[in-house]
Amino acid sequence: MKTTDIPISDHKPAISLRHVCLGYEGEWVLHNVTLDIPDGVFLPLVGPNGGGKTTLLRALLGLMPLGGGEMLFACRDTRLGYVPQQKTVDPLFPIPILDMVMMVFYRDWGWLRFARRARRAQALAALATVGLEGVAHKNYRELSGGMKQKALIARALASGADILVLDEPTSELDAPSERDIVAQLLRLNQEQGKTILIACHGMQLALSMAERVCLVEHGRAAIVNVSEAQRYTNIEPDISAAGCSHDG
Repeated sequence: MKTTDIPISDHKPAISLRHVCLGYEGEWVLHNVTLDIPDGVFLPLVGPNGGGKTTLLRALLGLMPLGGGEMLFACRDTRLGYVPQQKTVDPLFPIPILDMVMMVFYRDWGWLRFARRARRAQALAALATVGLEGVAHKNYRELSGGMKQKALIARALASGADILVLDEPTSELDAPSERDIVAQLLRLNQEQGKTILIACHGMQLALSMAERVCLVEHGRAAIVNVSEAQRYTNIEPDISAAGCSHDG
């Protein structure tokens, strides 16, 4: 099962990047990136390790400043939900899954009783979406790797996110769990219209999910079809970094 064959050009942009530069300690990782990320599409990010996939996702989430250029969202109140790898969360997390999902609300609502009642229902609905309603009261540490990843997806869904951002969420999972997570994400895209941005460890996973990918390598990022991404793996970097300035 893959995403629909609707041309990406037929989708309005959810996020637009214009001449964006990103880097660390004076070294550009991505430079002069101009890119439209369509609304409602499933878009794998592919490229070599260190090529900039995670850097791009961090910028989209607002976790690092732009070194240049601008990033525009189609809607002012667009919500992005971050889904980390399950291995980044303490495997001995000693709380029920439901409480972990509800953590997404604490900053805004605290522990007020009237708020918790509504948010609890919202969290349970998110768990049901990924098939975990039956284990909502189990401790996180009791879950398999695939179920932990689903719980993290549920937490992002509970926040009301329009766009899900995932950084190699299946890299530590066995093949059946990987297929299950991919199926869940594709269903969210197709049935709920969620925009899914997912950094992939390898091209094979991307092939199983979509016809087009965002190729991120050598300081560049562009949406191409999968066959193009497979061919253009040795593009020389554009060292001119036009539009970028370390002073800006």
